[in-house]
Amino acid sequence: MSDRLPLVAGNWKMNKTGPEARSYCERLLQLLGEMDETGAEIAVCPAFTALEIVAVALAGSGVWAAAQTMHEAPSGAYTGEVSALMIAASGARGVVIGHSERRAAGETDVQVSARARAALDQDLFPIVCVGESLERREAGETLPWLTSQVRAALAAVRADEGDRLAIAYEPIWAIGTGHTATPEIAQEACAHVRAIAGERLDPAVVRILYGGSVTPENAAALLSRPDVDGALVGGASLDPESFARIVAAA
Repeated sequence: MSDRLPLVAGNWKMNKTGPEARSYCERLLQLLGEMDETGAEIAVCPAFTALEIVAVALAGSGVWAAAQTMHEAPSGAYTGEVSALMIAASGARGVVIGHSERRAAGETDVQVSARARAALDQDLFPIVCVGESLERREAGETLPWLTSQVRAALAAVRADEGDRLAIAYEPIWAIGTGHTATPEIAQEACAHVRAIAGERLDPAVVRILYGGSVTPENAAALLSRPDVDGALVGGASLDPESFARIVAAA
């Protein structure tokens, strides 16, 4: 049994207005308050337009807000971008970096590394995403691909910062498709990610999450694996009841 506290983060993607986000947080906190014990750290990742609203709604609860992406520069002529300083000023405590949907839009390994460093420098908690496509998995390239992504993502992270970030393994073929990695696949990949992260960080400290069509029905089986320290939840996090059930499984 690991001493690592599970982390369950809900990534809303491009969903929920500010008022909808506030109502969601009120209901989620009510549901969590009805639990005897959550046994997990919990984060909610809204769109930028609702980030400060969510941070305020969750203040003092133990549940924290995280942004879905960020730019590596502290400021400048980057239309449409948001910096780590801005995220921290909103009251959010973390940020998702390198999500596959952002990588598909052009985010590079170099940017993932720079953004992780910039987030840490603002005392934000980065959730750094890695994962392979179906084509790479079928070609037998999953583990080398993960090795490359993890090494690149952690290139600027210091050896003593393992407890200040998490790495989320999100197989691209399982994101929003309804196809979930089996607990065995998730365990193999997360164990490998931990081993590679261990080249730079204390592997007993860094938390490795699984992301990819996590639901209340499969959460317990996935989260029971020794190297799966929580979940980055997509669609199932949009409903507070569903998300609370996943938290309860952690």
